[in-house]
Amino acid sequence: MATDAGDGAADAALARRLQILATEHWGLLAARSTAQSEVLTRITIYLTLVSAGLVTIGLLGQASHFADWFPAAALVILGFLAAVGLLTLMRVLVVSEEDFMYVTAMNRIRAGYADVDPAAAAYFLASTHDDELGMRVTYSFFRHRSGIEQILGSSLMLSVLVNATVTGMFVGGVCTTLGAPTAVAVVAGVLIGLCVVALAVWYAGFRYVSAWRQYAPLSPSEAPPPHWGPGIPDRLPGGYPRGAASPQRE
Repeated sequence: MATDAGDGAADAALARRLQILATEHWGLLAARSTAQSEVLTRITIYLTLVSAGLVTIGLLGQASHFADWFPAAALVILGFLAAVGLLTLMRVLVVSEEDFMYVTAMNRIRAGYADVDPAAAAYFLASTHDDELGMRVTYSFFRHRSGIEQILGSSLMLSVLVNATVTGMFVGGVCTTLGAPTAVAVVAGVLIGLCVVALAVWYAGFRYVSAWRQYAPLSPSEAPPPHWGPGIPDRLPGGYPRGAASPQRE
């Protein structure tokens, strides 16, 4: 009877652990879904404003026959769009960081499931490791996806390019209003747009690297998954050699 009582207590503890893990898992899923929905709505609103703003500038020019006040009105609209674009870009950066944090947290919970039932781990395509490599595996189950591919196809890059274009148009308009030649205004606008792209990409990369540098995983990866096939870098994304675990929190 003592053995049966002990087994019952152990089963109850495992059931309680699974319930806690599942509750936290669903909470993370809900938070991730809400953040993604909010930022996509924000991007949609910004693109709508850009489209409406450019159409408004065109209509104002035609209706006013490009009167003396038209340049000032156009600059106000472009400046407003550039400011909204900057705020949108900041939110996209925050949500991008939140997203990989949610994925990493769910990887850690998945490791908890595997601890409770090790046989179930064989059925997980998503990673059970809460480090950078584990995050990458969860984002791309079947093959290794390069960082360039991930960046170019992201909502972040779309926001960066649109904001850079609007900001460049605003700066070019300012130069023209101040009396600069058209060629100088175009060059200034292009250079500012390129600077916006470069700074945004650099800052996004800086935030990404800083986040992982300050984080210590609980269940680090030892090597990339074998089904990723050949051509994987000899070092893990976090800078650790293959077969070597990341440093753990003491």
